[in-house]
Amino acid sequence: MLKRLKEDLQVIFERDPAAKSVLEAILCYPGLHALWAHRLAHAFYKRRFFLLARLLSQISRFFTGIEIHPGAKIGRGFFIDHGMGVVIGETAEIGDNVTLYQGVTLGGTGKEKGKRHPTIGNNVVVGAGAKILGPIVIGDHAKIGAGSVVLKDVPSYTTVVGVPGRVVMHRGTRVPSVDLNHIDLPDPVAEMLRCLQNQIDELRVQQEKCLKEGKAK
Repeated sequence: MLKRLKEDLQVIFERDPAAKSVLEAILCYPGLHALWAHRLAHAFYKRRFFLLARLLSQISRFFTGIEIHPGAKIGRGFFIDHGMGVVIGETAEIGDNVTLYQGVTLGGTGKEKGKRHPTIGNNVVVGAGAKILGPIVIGDHAKIGAGSVVLKDVPSYTTVVGVPGRVVMHRGTRVPSVDLNHIDLPDPVAEMLRCLQNQIDELRVQQEKCLKEGKAK
């Protein structure tokens, strides 16, 4: 248990340059508090003390602004940066070395029973305000851009942005470490508009050329 606690603290210093001391991390990081509370609630949930588990999760939500259902499964090296507004559903599964920023939702899409929340692979980064909905799978080393809404499976080593989420980058090489950049991502809409503008410019040049040739005749 002490080893896991040290691991949780080490993750903070690896991924947040604002962390200054161990005492600060223990006292001032709501993501850490929510994770520790979830572990206790999840233990009760597995033993079918459902009401007690939910009460613990709701107390944690009150103090941290982060709602993690006690049924959710979370791997090692999990980090929530800032955390306000993060929601993780009951059947969500989160792999190792995953980073979530504030406002992220791992939610469902209806009232169906069974698996209804996302499965997040290892070494995934989910940007601020992103919504991942339904029983979909986010592959290892994927990056979800801030504000994206993801409704379909995302392959490994893929970057997704937009509403709805679109795959804009796919790298087949292994990422050697956790990449926390969730800002400098391609914009598929801007790329499409740029292509249209280039086509319009080419058509304008051809039109002017045709007009000049007509006048010359």
